[in-house]
This record gives sequence, C-alpha cells and structure tokens, in this order.
Amino acid sequence: MFDKLQNLESKYEELGRLLSDPEVIADQNQFQKHAKAHADLTEIITTFREYKKVLQEIEDAKTILAEEEDQELKEMASLELEELEAKVPQLEDQLKLLLLPKDPNDEKNVIMEIRGGAGGEEAALFAGDLFRMYSRFAERKGWKTELLSDHPTDIGGYKEVIFLVQGKGAYSQLKFESGVHRVQRIPTTESGGRIHTSTVTVAVLPEAEEVDVQINPNDLRIDIFCSSGPGGQSVNTTQSAVRITHLPTGMVVSCQDEKSQLKNKEKALKVLRARLLEKAQEEQHGELANARKTQVGTGDRSERIRTYNFPQSRVTDHRIGLTLHKLDLILDGELTEIIDALITAEQAEKLKKVD
Repeated sequence: MFDKLQNLESKYEELGRLLSDPEVIADQNQFQKHAKAHADLTEIITTFREYKKVLQEIEDAKTILAEEEDQELKEMASLELEELEAKVPQLEDQLKLLLLPKDPNDEKNVIMEIRGGAGGEEAALFAGDLFRMYSRFAERKGWKTELLSDHPTDIGGYKEVIFLVQGKGAYSQLKFESGVHRVQRIPTTESGGRIHTSTVTVAVLPEAEEVDVQINPNDLRIDIFCSSGPGGQSVNTTQSAVRITHLPTGMVVSCQDEKSQLKNKEKALKVLRARLLEKAQEEQHGELANARKTQVGTGDRSERIRTYNFPQSRVTDHRIGLTLHKLDLILDGELTEIIDALITAEQAEKLKKVD
C-alpha cells in the first residue's frame, strides 16, 4: 500500500507542476483534465502526508525516550507516543478506503424511475409517497429535481413517475435505492381497516451524456400523439406527446408532460440514453454478478430491499438489517442515516476483499 501511495504522491506533484506550465494553461481542455485529476487525488495525498508525518513523529518520540535523560521530557514523549500510535490504524483504514476503486458514475446526476407494483391503487399511492420522499431528500441536499414523465392515477398516486435529480454525487447517494420497496399499511380505500402489503419498484440510472451514449437517429422511430391524463388544457388537444422506440433494443420511452413537442422529445431522449448506458455497462461487465457480491445487495430491481411498516412507524432495510422507528421523518426525506449505513456497509465489504 505504501508503494502505491508513494506513486500517487509523485503523480500528484507532477500534476501540480503541469498546472503551472504556461503551455498547459493555454490549452483549456488539457488544463481542466489535469485540474480534475489533481483535485481527485487531493484528499488521499493530504491523508497520506498526515500519515507519514505521524510515523515520523512516532520515531522522534521513540528517540527521545531512548536517548533523553530529562524525566519530564520523557513523560511528555511517552504520552505523545501513545496518542500518535492510536492515530496510525485510523489513518491506515482511511487510506484503504480512499484507495478503493471509485464507481465512475458516482458524481453523475441520476434518473429515477418509480413504478407501482403489486397492490393496485395502494401501490400507486405509495409510489407517490416515494416520489415525494426522494424530492424532499434532494431539497435537503440542495439538489434540483425535474419531472421527466409521469402517469398519475385519479386518486393522487402514480402508475409510473420518472424524474431527474441534479446534484454533485447524486448517484453515489441514491444508487442503493434500486429494488423493491414494500409498504404495509391500512389503505385509505379500505373500509375494513385491514393491513395490506403493496410493492413499488425503484430504478436508479446514472444520467448519460451524449458523449457517453451515441444514438444513431436512424435507429429511432418517433411517434407523435395527443397527450392523455387528468386535467390540463393541452390534454387531448395538441400533438405534443412523444414516443421514441429504439429499434435495435426495442426500448420504448414516452413523454407528454410538456406542452412543447420538442421538450418532450428532449426528455424522452434523456431517459433513453440513461437506459442504454445501463444496458451497455451491464454487457461490458460480464463479471457484474461477482462484482456485486462486494456491494450491499445486488442492485436488482426484483430484490426486496426495504419495508415501510405504518402501524409500527418502522422502516427496515433488509440488506443490512437496519430498523428505524421514524417512518414519518424518513418519508419526509430524512434518508441520510439509512444511506450512510449502506455506504459504510458496502465499504466494509470491499475492505474485506482488499484484506
């Protein structure tokens, strides 16, 4: 590990020199590339330098204990040595974490797709609850959300809702939300007061830029039709809704939320690019099934990941066995405790592989 860190420090110093090179400064593309690489290494190099400093101070304290005759100085050195030696394993664990391979998608925006599953209207209502939960979480993080497509029901839920979350590190925080979310509660439509169990499926896709996914216009069939759904002056009156079929894969994306046909097309293409990127990444990584063993859960959309129990105000994440009795707060967007626990669990699994 030490050799690897020394090499990274040399690279970091070389990048620092390049960033002050007039030729590099004159080439903005090159400058930005080196600046990003330098910034990406800053945290690990800062930690490594602190680690080396602590090791040196330990050697200095040991020298004082071995050679110094002044008893007071030796007592001070002994106390300092104890504190310094306690820091070493902490810094080593921190360095191991920082050396773990980073998910290249972690800094990307995300496209989230929420669909009602088993449970009919009650599932659709809970899909609306989850949409609000993620929207509130994004607000708390200072991120922006943009509705891309929705299919609301008459009583206020969603058969399907697709939206974009824009913010630094959005994917790194939300990627654990993919899977089946189960709700146990007495439906508002149930007069007998019985607890029902319904499910909602959540998919989290990293937003794909045009450079990430090249789409050949000849591979697309674009159909234009009238919007449908509850309310709105544009509904069933203007040809603004867009359905895009990607012929090679058979993927179909539709959008009708905007009055503008062009805006609906842009939103539909955004969703299509994200789905194609996910498909391409899964195909590229034949070892994905093995790689995911080091992650929390499989990320499979069919995997039941969490249960929201209303009678007991309880939320349980089944992947890490975490149970919290604060359902109202979580549904209001206070997801940080769950997400932090999932990140910590995944890091621990990866560290086991390193060790």
